Amino acid sequence: MSFRLGHAKERLMANAIRFLSADAIEKSNSGHPGMPLGMADVATVLFTKFIKLNPDTPRWFDRDRFVLSAGHGSMLLYSVLYLLGYKDIDIEDIKNFRQLGAKTAGHPEYGHLAGIDMTTGPLGQGITSSVGMALAERMLAAKYGEDVCNHYTYVIAGDGCLMEGISEEAISLAGHLGLNKLIVFWDNNDITIDGLVSAANSTDQIKRFEAVGWNTISIDGHNYKEIEKAIKKAQKSKKPTLIACKTKIGFGAPSKCGTSKCHGSPLGAEELAAMRKALGWTAAPFEVPSETLKNWREAGKRSLAAYKDWEKRAKIKGKDFLDAIAGKLPKGWDKELNKLKEQAIAEQTKVATRKASQMCLEAIMPNLPELVGGSADLAASNLTLTKASKTVTAADYNGNNIMYGIREHAMAAIMNGLALHGGLIPFGGTFFVFSDYMRPSMRLAALMGVRVIYVLTHDSIGVGEDGPTHQPIEHLASYRCMPGILTFRPCDVVETAEAWQLAISTEDKPSILALTRQNLPLLRKSAQENLTAKGGYILAGDAKKRQATIIATGSEVSLAMEARAKLAEEGLEVTVVSMPCCELFDAQPEPYREEVLGHAPRVAVEAASKFGWERYVGEKGDIIGMDGFGASGPAGELYKYFGITVEEVVDAVKNSLK
Repeated sequence: MSFRLGHAKERLMANAIRFLSADAIEKSNSGHPGMPLGMADVATVLFTKFIKLNPDTPRWFDRDRFVLSAGHGSMLLYSVLYLLGYKDIDIEDIKNFRQLGAKTAGHPEYGHLAGIDMTTGPLGQGITSSVGMALAERMLAAKYGEDVCNHYTYVIAGDGCLMEGISEEAISLAGHLGLNKLIVFWDNNDITIDGLVSAANSTDQIKRFEAVGWNTISIDGHNYKEIEKAIKKAQKSKKPTLIACKTKIGFGAPSKCGTSKCHGSPLGAEELAAMRKALGWTAAPFEVPSETLKNWREAGKRSLAAYKDWEKRAKIKGKDFLDAIAGKLPKGWDKELNKLKEQAIAEQTKVATRKASQMCLEAIMPNLPELVGGSADLAASNLTLTKASKTVTAADYNGNNIMYGIREHAMAAIMNGLALHGGLIPFGGTFFVFSDYMRPSMRLAALMGVRVIYVLTHDSIGVGEDGPTHQPIEHLASYRCMPGILTFRPCDVVETAEAWQLAISTEDKPSILALTRQNLPLLRKSAQENLTAKGGYILAGDAKKRQATIIATGSEVSLAMEARAKLAEEGLEVTVVSMPCCELFDAQPEPYREEVLGHAPRVAVEAASKFGWERYVGEKGDIIGMDGFGASGPAGELYKYFGITVEEVVDAVKNSLK
């Protein structure tokens, strides 16, 4: 086994990646050495000659973005960050790979190290989110100018990333939008965990990418001249580029190279020793020869002049730009939203909460230029378009609406990329039931703690005639049990506006707005305080004199209020609690939660799965909801058929008092 002639310096630098990676995986007795060994040459050329970065200011806004979509090869990224001189990673972190509490986790985790641009692990997520990053770069360049926003998004993806279905959604949209500053390196090594790629896939990836509008280049992934030439060519392309790097998985490992044996298991002491001999690497484990380390550290300083020049230009650009890229909301962004709440109360506005959401967006978007919307081909139903909406196209990126097409999975991951890039706050719409397609990306958003907003309409059996395939039943419960995400189900215009305020002002969590198709009455009498911020609150009734409590969300809050009125006619004092966000309610101090829920018998009502409500109603409480899937028919008839009615609530309260 040998490298191409020449490039002795690059060979040593690439081998530094190989041996730091292999040694860390060996010490951990866990990991994936094959990809770091196979892609070390590509990474060396990319990071030492092309990527614009600054280890001293790692979150520099105009840096190039790098996404390791093949996240199992995380040691490649950790090795590179250490070698370049990032301050928050040292050799002890490399040695501590995959250990509890380590910054060097099994897969790259956003927030663990400053040089990690996103959490990757589920294959296909990285390449798809990178489309969002590349799109954000073009949109912000169009808005603020290429003098302050002009960078590339680079990706290393493997066969697994390209086989995952989400990648098709991603690359077709990237090609359609002409994202020419997106460059993907395909680690084309013919191997997956179970063996040869050909055993499960015969796709011609080059033709596939070309068919959706990509530029493609095929190279020897171990030939430094070809790698460099390909990157230069890709940078000049008017299309996004796939660089197909023909590599050998586990390059350098004499007996395991080119086989699945080095994909997901340590090489073993004997093989690692043989690799040292084969590549002429005499340094001890976790040691990098001083000259090689010096060369890497110098490469880390290559963009310092560019950074300083950018810093001057950014200051000249002004406060609006600096605040936007820092994620600071403009002063008074919600002033019109507050007016909307007061107007809705005065006029007793009765609309579906999906319509209320559009009214909120009409009030927000002119005052919050960072807000970027879109829908998975359901804008007319999700009501995500406003008078201020302008659709982004390949000919004009200076817009604030993205037509995702029927690509829910990609939409959610692309929104992650938009948020991670910085300078934009993304929201995207579809039917709540189709969030099943989005869930992996939503989970990553929660893991990373990024501000992404999901406008999920048609939120219950109230969808009606479209039937059980379109009626979300278990979805509210499933997202309420997902850590790090806020699930809002507002009951009227005021709560919808409050939910939008909270979703936009919460920087470290994604938010769901579960919204109705059917019209709902205005229930709030005051908007002086954002009560949705408490998660749950007493909407009507006396906290101390109550004989029972009805807890409800969304469309069922008005049902609960009607039941309360009927019970009052019979002399019963009942309190209604609106619970628009369980996560925020659970975070309130215990005395507040006790005050809201009280000690009287409790009945919960929600046109969805009953799962989870037990913790609020207690052992003796009752839950009115769904025990199975919905059905096709008019919404009103469905509510009667499934027993989610005023009469059922009244009976449940009476029974609880016996």
